[in-house]
Amino acid sequence: MLTKPGYLLHAEGAVVLTVSLAAYHELNGNWLVFFLLLLWPDLFMLGYLVNVRLGASLYNLVHTYSGALLLGAGAVFEHGHNTLLFALIWTAHIGVDRMLGYGLKYPTFFKDTHLQRVATRL
Repeated sequence: MLTKPGYLLHAEGAVVLTVSLAAYHELNGNWLVFFLLLLWPDLFMLGYLVNVRLGASLYNLVHTYSGALLLGAGAVFEHGHNTLLFALIWTAHIGVDRMLGYGLKYPTFFKDTHLQRVATRL
């Protein structure tokens, strides 16, 4: 299994989701807010209505861990409880996507993702 990157990426997503949920729970986050905001990053798919390149760019912007982790780190340093909760919702969303096999998009077509390219090499 350790030689199959596709499986590792799916497992990594499951771990990120689990840790995000545990941290959200420990910080006494509101679960109604969690479920209402869980899909907010998918709103960036609306860029596909303009064209594939813009859609992929906007989708990838909010579906990488970088933004969520930077926001979370800033929230920790600035003691921003609600901001940290939002960052955890964001990382949970990305974790779900990776766990289910939704990857970062290439500007060719919507289903052309980095995870599919890795999975074809299993």
